[in-house]
Amino acid sequence: MPAVFDAAERYEPPTEPEIGLVPMRDPGDVGDPGVADRPGAERDEVRTAARAARPGVAHSSAVMAIGTVFSRATGFLRTTVLSAALGVGLLGDAYQTADMIPFAVYALLLGGLLSSVFVPFLVKRRRRDADGGAATEHRLFTAAVAGLLVLTAAAMLAAGPLVSAYAGYAGRQYDIAVLLTRLLLAQILFIGVSGVAGALLNARERFGAPMWAPIVNNLITVGAGAAFLAVAGPGRTVDSVTDGELTLLALGSALGTAVQSLILVWSLWRAGFRWRPRLDLRGSGFGEAARSALWMLVYIVVAQGGLLVSTNVATRAGARAAEESGAPGAGLAAYKFAEVVFQLPYAIIAVSVITALLPRMSAHVADGRRDLLRADFSRGLRLASALLVPLSVAMLVFAVPGAVLLFAYGSTEPVDARRIGLVLMVFAVMVIPFTLFQLQMRVFYALGDTRTPGLLAVPAGLAQAAMAVGLLALLPARHVVFWLPVSYGLFYVVGTAGATLVLRRRLGGMDGRRILRSLTLLYLAALPGGLFAAGCVWAFGHLPGDRVPGVLAMAVGGLGGGLLYVAGARLLRVAEVGFFLDVARARLPLFRRPARQETP
Repeated sequence: MPAVFDAAERYEPPTEPEIGLVPMRDPGDVGDPGVADRPGAERDEVRTAARAARPGVAHSSAVMAIGTVFSRATGFLRTTVLSAALGVGLLGDAYQTADMIPFAVYALLLGGLLSSVFVPFLVKRRRRDADGGAATEHRLFTAAVAGLLVLTAAAMLAAGPLVSAYAGYAGRQYDIAVLLTRLLLAQILFIGVSGVAGALLNARERFGAPMWAPIVNNLITVGAGAAFLAVAGPGRTVDSVTDGELTLLALGSALGTAVQSLILVWSLWRAGFRWRPRLDLRGSGFGEAARSALWMLVYIVVAQGGLLVSTNVATRAGARAAEESGAPGAGLAAYKFAEVVFQLPYAIIAVSVITALLPRMSAHVADGRRDLLRADFSRGLRLASALLVPLSVAMLVFAVPGAVLLFAYGSTEPVDARRIGLVLMVFAVMVIPFTLFQLQMRVFYALGDTRTPGLLAVPAGLAQAAMAVGLLALLPARHVVFWLPVSYGLFYVVGTAGATLVLRRRLGGMDGRRILRSLTLLYLAALPGGLFAAGCVWAFGHLPGDRVPGVLAMAVGGLGGGLLYVAGARLLRVAEVGFFLDVARARLPLFRRPARQETP
């Protein structure tokens, strides 16, 4: 991605310098909280690493990018195995709720502070303190471990109320959710230790272990899911599954998180950290750092509130659909499985853009250059969209056959997998609005502004919650989860509208015409390929079987659609696609043009 940025910067003529940009506070005091609304073991690989990287740290960026790909791949495998083990009915919904609660509690009470405040705080103390920040690190680790022990114990005792807050379960499904939640809440300690160890490693610019440790976590959870399948067999329901079988699955998942934390602690020890417990927190600066994160916490709380409402709506809709039809409907499990697929393009492509952008934008803020900050935001969005637009179209077209190929195993029947695909089709429309909002948030963080994101999140969160509740009230229960991604996307549409108004005023514009022109051309270029791919899905769909037609449609449609997209982009002279092709030609021998032979 840095090479593509350089190519785009050389091609686009420089604008007249515009100075006078003033940050609200030192951007070095503001970390990156991630997307703040998607807790999960495999879902937030970058977070503080992207914010902490210095300009020109190409090796660190490569490690993070490769680690993200492998983490997402094993996360996919983890999701597929859990789908095969539990299905998308009431049992799958109960597990998804129980698996989400520990990460939500941690993100709300510690994770947001850690990533957005304490990593920058540690970096500064390492540079300024006579002991290299050692005392501060020991205090933070001690306070975090003590707080995590108390939080974990309290959360395990409150497993029942927590389940009631996130889901409207009853009967055996409620009992299962409470059992799983109580066992999985033990993860809070390990999640927190992983977060603190990762923060200390990031402060030392050691990015490899925090990126790769989640892979081990995913693989252990895969093993636990396979063990559950071997012991219980497919087709278990809330009425037939035993507590022993559930305990096997939950403890295996918790073991993965524990091993991840041990890997990070070991990596921190290798980096030279030797923990000496210290509780003399007075004068440590932690209180001031935490108070400065008030608005960041507002944003995190609102995002978590949206997660709470969406989870309640999805679980209640799934339960009602099961009651009305007597068969499993699309509930929280189908929604979460589709969300994992939806996150993939952002995690690999947009996060790479953020990794390259944040140091550059922070440097422009330090120089007071509005023009360069505006240009980098515009360039980053257009370059990310050059890849995300065709991928979102492909996701829309291949959602159903792809979901059957990924999820139709074990307890998840092909009809259940098709429900996941229908949810994914709606998610696919949200890829660009989601990415646009995330990039705008990084502009605010580069400006040292945490107040505006917090304020913008309030109306966006209210709109999301109102639509989600409205879907539950107005639609038949079996249709609610299919349209729930619209409420998820509404948060980002409303947030983007507000962020655009603010940033246009602060930056003297947002390069909106160029962005709109590029997005229009990218979608026009993707249209022929999308139609070709849809034709392949229709044609191969007449063949017998569930998986083979999907494989053929995705192979032929994906290859042909991709070639048509590149051809369309070249015909329309979409510069952003050309930058990627130029870099590919320069680095891959297969794409290099043969040198001309000069005639004597």
